Amino acid sequence: MPIAAKARQAMQSQSWIRQMFELGLQLRAQYGAENVFDLSLGNPVLEPPEAFRRELRRLADDPSLGTHRYMPNAGYMETRQAVADRLKRDLALPFTGEHVVMTVGAGGALNVVLKALLDPGDEVLALAPYFPEYVGYADNHGGVARIVPSGEAFQPDVEALERAVTPRTKALILNSPNNPSGAVYSDDALRGVARMLANAEKRLGHPVYLVSDEPYAGLVYDGLRLPRPLLCHSASIIVTSYSKDLSLAGERIGYLAVRPDCPDAQELVNACIWANRVLGFVNAPALMQRVVRALQDARVDVAWYQRQRDKLYNGLRGMGYSLHKPQGAFYAFPRSPVPDDVGFVKELLEERVIVTPGVGFGAPGYFRISYSVEERVLDGALDGFAKVAKKHGLG
Repeated sequence: MPIAAKARQAMQSQSWIRQMFELGLQLRAQYGAENVFDLSLGNPVLEPPEAFRRELRRLADDPSLGTHRYMPNAGYMETRQAVADRLKRDLALPFTGEHVVMTVGAGGALNVVLKALLDPGDEVLALAPYFPEYVGYADNHGGVARIVPSGEAFQPDVEALERAVTPRTKALILNSPNNPSGAVYSDDALRGVARMLANAEKRLGHPVYLVSDEPYAGLVYDGLRLPRPLLCHSASIIVTSYSKDLSLAGERIGYLAVRPDCPDAQELVNACIWANRVLGFVNAPALMQRVVRALQDARVDVAWYQRQRDKLYNGLRGMGYSLHKPQGAFYAFPRSPVPDDVGFVKELLEERVIVTPGVGFGAPGYFRISYSVEERVLDGALDGFAKVAKKHGLG
C-alpha cells in the first residue's frame, strides 16, 4: 500500500466543500461559466482595498537589503506589536507583541495552537454546524474532536457543552461570526459558555482553553457590535487571518494571540513559536507580514457583502425557504425543504446551482450558501432556487 491508511480514508471522505467546488469546475467546463451558479466556496470575491496595493507597491520598491530573509519564528516584532496595539484598543486588555505569533493563515494558527496544547487522546469541543477541517486539525496532533449540537438560532447550547466535557477535554473552539451559519454568538450565550468553562476547570483541575476562531470578525452587519469570546474566559487564544476582511485568502497570512492573563501565557506563546517551526511553517510570509503591519484598520467594503446578504435572504424567504438571517461572515444556512440535504443539493445541481450539503458541517437537513460571489452569479442562483422551491410547493 503506497500511502497511509488514514490518508486513504480521509481522501475518500474528503470535504464536501471541496467536492462541490470541484464539481463546479466540471460544470463550468461543460456548460460555460456564465451558465453555472457556484455558491459552494467561501472565496472572497472582492479585491483587497486600495491601501493594500499602495503598501505592496511601496514595499516592492523598497531597496533595503534582507527583507525576504528568515526572521524569528514568531514573526517581525514590528508586525506583532501592530497587531497587539489593535487588540489592546479593541479589547481593552494589555496585549504586547510578545503575546502575538504571526502564522500561515488561521488554519496554520489553529494547527500551531493544537500542536502546543494537545497530548494524545486529548479532546477538543466544537459546535455544529462547524468548519469541517476542525476534525482533521485535532487529529493532526493526536487529539479527538467532539462535536456538540448548537441550540436555537445556532447559538451555543451550554448544557450540551457541559455534558460533553470529559477528563480529557482540553479546549473548546468557538467560531463567531460562524461558518457556515452566519450566526454571531450573543453576550448571553458567551456568558453561559464562560460559566461552563469555569465549572469544567474546577472539576478537572486544569485549564480548558477557549480558542476563538475569528477570520470573519471584520464582517458583521446591521451595525451589530461583535461580542468577543476572548473577553469571557482568561484561558483564551485568538486565531485569525486577513483572508476575509482584507480579501487576502491566497496570501496565507494570519496570527494567534494569547490573552495576557492566560495561565502560563508566556510558556504557551513559547510552545506556539516552537510548533510554528516544527510543523514546517517556520514563519509567516515575510512580505505579507510587512504589508499587513500598516493595514490594521483597513477593510474591504462590508456594505457590499451586506447588500448581497439582503438580496439572498429576502429572495429565499420570499420563495418560502426557512433560514435565520446571517449576522456576519458571508454564508447563509437554510433548512432543506426535505430531510435529505444531499438529495436536495442534487436537485439544485439540475439547475446548475451549486451549494454544499449541511451534512458536511455536522448539520444534516441544511445546506450552505456562500454569497461571496459576483452579483450575476447570485441572481442566476436565485432563479434556480425559485424553480426548485416550486417543485416542493414552497412559498
